[in-house]
Amino acid sequence: MTKTNQNIVPHLWYDKEANEAAAFYASIFPDSKITNETTIHDTPSGDADLVSFELWGQKFMAISAGPYFKFNPSASFMVNFDSPKEKDESEKINEVWDKLSEGGTVLMPLDKYPFSERYGWIQDKYGLSWQLILTNPEGEERPRILPSLLFVGDQCGKAEEAINFYLSVFKNSEKGRIARYPQGMEPDNEGTVMFSDFMLENQWLTAMDSAHEHNFSFNEAVSFMVYCDTQEELDNYWDKLSAVPEAEQCGWLKDKYGVSWQIVPREMDKMMTNSTPEQIARVNNAMLKMKKLDLAKLQRAYRES
Repeated sequence: MTKTNQNIVPHLWYDKEANEAAAFYASIFPDSKITNETTIHDTPSGDADLVSFELWGQKFMAISAGPYFKFNPSASFMVNFDSPKEKDESEKINEVWDKLSEGGTVLMPLDKYPFSERYGWIQDKYGLSWQLILTNPEGEERPRILPSLLFVGDQCGKAEEAINFYLSVFKNSEKGRIARYPQGMEPDNEGTVMFSDFMLENQWLTAMDSAHEHNFSFNEAVSFMVYCDTQEELDNYWDKLSAVPEAEQCGWLKDKYGVSWQIVPREMDKMMTNSTPEQIARVNNAMLKMKKLDLAKLQRAYRES
């Protein structure tokens, strides 16, 4: 399912491997490509490589900007292989699994589970987590790749509350399926979210609770860029989502569940890609002075001669 105007784009933070990782993923998934590569000079992390890419119709952005954040399984990507759709889906899931396994770590082996004929959870060689699942979809079709949030530790049990909060914040939103933990699945409490999906701004995501002991939580390694057409839209998302004042920087914020978002003008893409190095440097310098982004100031910096 290809989106031409994806308003929420997952953003991946690497130390130095963004370009290499994007090329690796694009070589694994069908209908995938690198769409842009840019280097921004003199950032607080030194020179930072920015790369935009698409995997199976899902847009991503990645940055190489130093060893500050490490991927962990609290944010992963679920990949749907629809069994009735194509005969070779079970072969395809094995093939993708084998490639992602190269140098990676298996979190749950690719195997038969009560909820799927074939499912596995893997951390690839860059640390990013993927859940591969052979599905038998009923009702509305889901995209091939969905960002997935795992609510653990202090946030465990809050998946449903978070979904309802996000549905109240974003336009073009929709509640999808929800499966709850039954009795006898301790440490998970009966009624908490075993699996759910939901749509924000036409972007499907999944969420689940896990009461097992995990030594990780949401961080900035995976964030979500929200593209806004106007300052008013930008202000609205910023005011509703930002819950950690000290995390506000250069358009980045953290919500009350610890999930990181970047609230950015849609024009930023053009400013940071199809531009001269001087224009990119001016826009970047202006942005570094901001917490919430100011579209008019960024436009002025871009146009200065």
